[in-house]
Amino acid sequence: MDTAKIAIRGSTQEHLEVAEIRNDLVVMKDGSVALVVMVTAVNFGLLSEREQEAIIYAYAGLLNSLNFSIQIVVRSQQKDISQYVSALQVEEKKQSNPLIAAQISKYRQFIAQTVKENNVLDKKFYIVIPFSSLELGVNVTAAGIIPRKKKAGLPLPLETIVSKATVGLLPKRDHILRQLGRLGLRARQLTTAELIDLYYEIYNQGKGNPGGNVKFEGIN
Repeated sequence: MDTAKIAIRGSTQEHLEVAEIRNDLVVMKDGSVALVVMVTAVNFGLLSEREQEAIIYAYAGLLNSLNFSIQIVVRSQQKDISQYVSALQVEEKKQSNPLIAAQISKYRQFIAQTVKENNVLDKKFYIVIPFSSLELGVNVTAAGIIPRKKKAGLPLPLETIVSKATVGLLPKRDHILRQLGRLGLRARQLTTAELIDLYYEIYNQGKGNPGGNVKFEGIN
């Protein structure tokens, strides 16, 4: 399958804050960097009172343990069950027993109608750990006084930014993962391919998921 290529040019490029996606990190145009952790969810309402209190206590411990800023992002999308429905259709056609095939057909229609009528949402949870341009040692005061060209590049070489950000962000990531483990939540850092998919979906809502086959010009 040919890899889809999406070019970001002109006014669109100017409005995007992302300069590069490299080594599982998001590099912004001002030299700041972000590491994104995806976190599983827990149905708090189904827990016992004792379990709820334990999670609240652990969450308070997580917040109190932080000496750096984080951003919690909740992304809601309408549940996509197209692949599941297609799989049911395949099973329906395979059935030699007409009664079983009819039951699968009814179930498939019921699921599709239920999701459509009730607007079932798929929620994903992320924690963003930032690395500011100040931590790079960039003199932002001077940069603010001296006018910069419209198409100014990164304040430092990309490799330098990624290297420094990696050293600064990985200990913070490990701390977050340990604290989330105390909450009974599973979490992991998004890879470069997953970050590209995520940003593609954000900036191209309603156009479908590229399935990891998108390459943005200037983003590796």
